[in-house]
Amino acid sequence: MAEIAAELVAVEKALWSGTATAVIAETTEGEIGVLPGHEPLLGQLVENGVVIIRTTEGEKLVAAVQGGFLSVSTEKITVLADSAVWAVEVDQADAEARVREASSEEEKSRAESELRAVKRSKEK
Repeated sequence: MAEIAAELVAVEKALWSGTATAVIAETTEGEIGVLPGHEPLLGQLVENGVVIIRTTEGEKLVAAVQGGFLSVSTEKITVLADSAVWAVEVDQADAEARVREASSEEEKSRAESELRAVKRSKEK
């Protein structure tokens, strides 16, 4: 199976770097799936999106992201997010409570993104 170098980096830390068979990201133009050999592109991530990385080891890594960019070159896929959290690190009950009790639209949006990431991580 074809593979490409990929990484997920948030402003505060690098979350993952390795080889992937596919990267799926929610951009302002819609959800984009990128496979090895894809044409180079630069896309803007949505503010409360989800990124999915399919690794060459067969893992499915899912993260909730807040803004940033998706950069695709012939040799590498880079997701540079303003902030990101892995779906497996999300406390679902806490995120649901933050959606209900959010004091700002940003806080509610972040919690909704986390819940969507958890849901996407459970899909095949």
